[in-house]
Amino acid sequence: MRDKELPAMRWFGWMCVPLMVVSIAIGDEAGDRSANHAADAAKHASGPRQLPPGELGRVIKLGREIVLNTSEHPLSKPYVGNALNCTSCHLDGGEHPQAASFLGIATAYPAWSPREQRVVTLQDRSLNCFMRSQNGTRPPLGSEVSVAITAYITWLSTDQPIRQNPNKPLGPRHVPALDAPDQQPSVSRGAVLYADHCASCHADNGLGSDDGPPVWGDESYNDGAGLSRVPKLASWLKVAMPLDDPYLSTAEAFDIAAFVNSHRRPHFELSKHLPAADARGEYNGVSDEGHH
Repeated sequence: MRDKELPAMRWFGWMCVPLMVVSIAIGDEAGDRSANHAADAAKHASGPRQLPPGELGRVIKLGREIVLNTSEHPLSKPYVGNALNCTSCHLDGGEHPQAASFLGIATAYPAWSPREQRVVTLQDRSLNCFMRSQNGTRPPLGSEVSVAITAYITWLSTDQPIRQNPNKPLGPRHVPALDAPDQQPSVSRGAVLYADHCASCHADNGLGSDDGPPVWGDESYNDGAGLSRVPKLASWLKVAMPLDDPYLSTAEAFDIAAFVNSHRRPHFELSKHLPAADARGEYNGVSDEGHH
């Protein structure tokens, strides 16, 4: 693991998830669409990206700084309730091609969200991560932190074709679902695997270290985050961990996910993570009057 001030403080921030958290496409049509999307992303992701000039380039750069240092950046820190950064889940500041990648994700929005039961924007999706993966408060729509993050994520989709997603808010490089292993996930097997593969960075007690963020407890993601579900966490672990050398088998990923998610973490209650009504604007396309 790396020091969190480097771009590679890239672990468990979670989906968002949670933007961006690890999700699964529906049906053959979605699978075909994702494959085509991935090909597009690969074609356009080669070569260095150039920031646009002027204020837009500055805001995109600011967004990247916030993604890398979310829990400490002065603009985002007031909205974060744990020790995680966006790049904890979206590795390499979202530029990792597999681990909850931001590459091409802006092309899928606005998208249908089964969880919210409405069409959401990229801004909605990213702000909702503050409530779940970062156990904090949803920043206001149109705030500086909101615009900067989404400007950066949109920039990572430069030159890629728009292909909005009618099934789920997923980009072309979403983490694919793993087939369930033949044996049930085991907390006891996961404990042994965690000690062997994870504790050196995330500590025996799961509360993190200088090399890796907390994976349970008060400073980790809450139980409303996507990765609080064992299958989603297992899918993410399979492509992302151990850092820079993901070699876990499917069964091992499920066992570690079962062990990690067997521990206590904050409980998610929506009302406690929304800002005051006069600072909210609309929540996922519904006016304040529609939420009580």
